[in-house]
Amino acid sequence: MQIEQSERDGVVVLATSGRFNMVSAPRIKARIDETVAAGNARIVVDLAGVDFIDSSGLGALIGGLKTARQASGDLRIAAAGDQVVTVLKLTNLDRILTPFDTVEAAVDGW
Repeated sequence: MQIEQSERDGVVVLATSGRFNMVSAPRIKARIDETVAAGNARIVVDLAGVDFIDSSGLGALIGGLKTARQASGDLRIAAAGDQVVTVLKLTNLDRILTPFDTVEAAVDGW
């Protein structure tokens, strides 16, 4: 899994691609932690390139959300595909990690 970082209107966007599973989840969680530690607690995770997510991936997102909120920020997800949205709904995590249709919509919400 690759992680590309950019910034839009003071919000850090982490674009991921591939499988978001037990192999890649620790890398993404570490990147979120590093971003928050660097003083950027407003983060959007762009899931447009993610074709699969499992419980480890969900755990990394929830852990990242907790880290961001403890730093008075927030973590949002954007552009999630069908499989990711289905998993979020089945686990009721779509109530905590509200998926935005686009990165722009997630950024504009601040």
